[in-house]
Amino acid sequence: MPPRIVVIGSINMDIVIHAERMPREGETVIGSNLRFFPGGKGANQAVAAARLGAETHMVGRVGKDSFGQTLRAGLLQNGVNCDHVIVDEKAASGTALIVINPGGNNSILVAPGASQNLVRDDVDGAADLIRQANAVLMQFEIPLETVAYAADLARRHGILTILDAGPAKKCSTDLLRKVDVLSPNEMEAEALVGLPISDLSSAKVAAERFMKMGVKMVVLKLGEKGCLVAAKEATTHYPAFRVSPVDTTAAGDAFTAALGVELAKGEPLDQAARFANAAGALSTLKPGAQPSMPTREEVLGFLRERGAM
Repeated sequence: MPPRIVVIGSINMDIVIHAERMPREGETVIGSNLRFFPGGKGANQAVAAARLGAETHMVGRVGKDSFGQTLRAGLLQNGVNCDHVIVDEKAASGTALIVINPGGNNSILVAPGASQNLVRDDVDGAADLIRQANAVLMQFEIPLETVAYAADLARRHGILTILDAGPAKKCSTDLLRKVDVLSPNEMEAEALVGLPISDLSSAKVAAERFMKMGVKMVVLKLGEKGCLVAAKEATTHYPAFRVSPVDTTAAGDAFTAALGVELAKGEPLDQAARFANAAGALSTLKPGAQPSMPTREEVLGFLRERGAM
């Protein structure tokens, strides 16, 4: 049977534009290729988990607007159960403005909209589902109080919890200790521990700081450097797969979802980390967030091509 994944998080519409660079204050820069893609860290991870073979359920909010209808329809088309996607009567759907530079890297500005109204009652509405899950995935694009409440609920029932600590923001150490796996990128880790990360050595120092704080396991996403996994037993670096990125938007979401799916299946940590690295790399080869999420067959084929299986 496929693992059951519950994703509690954001659902946004991404408005994407390509530009040579970000404008300075008071400056206008001419961009090109304006496109709309379904996104949001939570929804991205839900689509990725479904494409990677998991039975996936989304808990989130959209607005009562055309974006909301499109976002919900996109999730359903990708096989994500939306029984717990609530239509917010008062707030607009979440929106992200994304600028892509010629190297495929991005800068993102998010207006959370309805996602900011995801509350404890919404989590309680999915409590039976959470109790029967193999893993629960969460992010920081919803209120921290809701994340903490969901983590407590999952922990009471012994359900694996994975927290993608993006976007970067400070939170209590108590929240970080609640989850089984914490997965920030470099900037997010810096916001949480106050240590700049510029290379593998500084990443290891940050990982050690997390462990001293009482975090159970840290999977630090390092972009083109791969990932660093820190647990009580050991700290291990898993190098990235070399690719030529088109758009790095949601690469971290592909990584987190892949990691969650493999751990929910009971696969060994080293295998889950390599699988996640491959999923993240593959997602950079296509434009857009959810459209770039790879299938399980694509990830396995990629690993075979790279001699990593």
